[in-house]
Amino acid sequence: MRRRKGISLFLLFLAGWGFFSPGVQAEECLCPPETEILPGTEGPDIFELQYFLRSLGFYAGEPSGSYDQPTIAAVKEFQRLHNLRITGKVDSDTWQALGGMSPGDPVAGNPPPGNIALLVDTDYLSLTVLVDGKPFKSFPVAIGKPATPTPVGSWHVVDKGRWGGGFGTRWIGLNVPFGRYGIHGTNKPWSIGRMESHGCVRMYNRDVEQVYQWVRQGTRVYITGDPFRSRRRLLMGEKGADVFFLQKRLRQLGFYQYRPDGVFGYGTEQALKKFQQEQGLPVTGQVGWAEYKRLRLISEE
Repeated sequence: MRRRKGISLFLLFLAGWGFFSPGVQAEECLCPPETEILPGTEGPDIFELQYFLRSLGFYAGEPSGSYDQPTIAAVKEFQRLHNLRITGKVDSDTWQALGGMSPGDPVAGNPPPGNIALLVDTDYLSLTVLVDGKPFKSFPVAIGKPATPTPVGSWHVVDKGRWGGGFGTRWIGLNVPFGRYGIHGTNKPWSIGRMESHGCVRMYNRDVEQVYQWVRQGTRVYITGDPFRSRRRLLMGEKGADVFFLQKRLRQLGFYQYRPDGVFGYGTEQALKKFQQEQGLPVTGQVGWAEYKRLRLISEE
């Protein structure tokens, strides 16, 4: 555990020294909105919905992953108790009502006067509000899936917005140079505490609404963790903090001549091929397990 926290603090130290440059946000957030769920639908989203409705006391059966008659009846009862139009479908109004089902009690009061910053710990799936460097309040979060990791680094808030529809209720955008990332709410409260997003940090709607009031443009957001946690294969077109640290390592070794930007392009591929050739590895231009070890991006496992 001490080693893991050491990695996080080391990466935070690197990011704090400005190795990441602020970028122009040209892309939209990649997190998909919730869409209307109709009777007859099947899949993992239905499993999650059934488990959640059962936790609320609306669904009594064993989750099946099929939007069947018991699920329709549970959704109708949920809609009735929340004064929604009773359709048996999970429409936009029903999603928003589901998004309001946050466990626990809301935070009482506001932070004391001082400089506010946010610390997102991807090891512990938490967001902590700091006031003059001291913790004020922590919230549970969801982070990116292994294939779409949350970007480790030192960022700042560049925009804010009140969202509706399928993305939760608030948006806090970050200056990540290799994509559109931020902190936002969710209408799938069961996803909190997991690696579920496309790279953004998800919070319960109630929690993000509070944090939204406390931050402004320029507020620092530190995201700590191991950028190589997912051990995903890195190749042309990939973006992320793992690509950034790959570029930085290749530059340290003299193979990459450009400023790291977190985007796996032609220059990164050529630098990696030169490294592979020198190391006697298959020249693929991709990072797999052998490259991770030879570049010493991960410890021996």
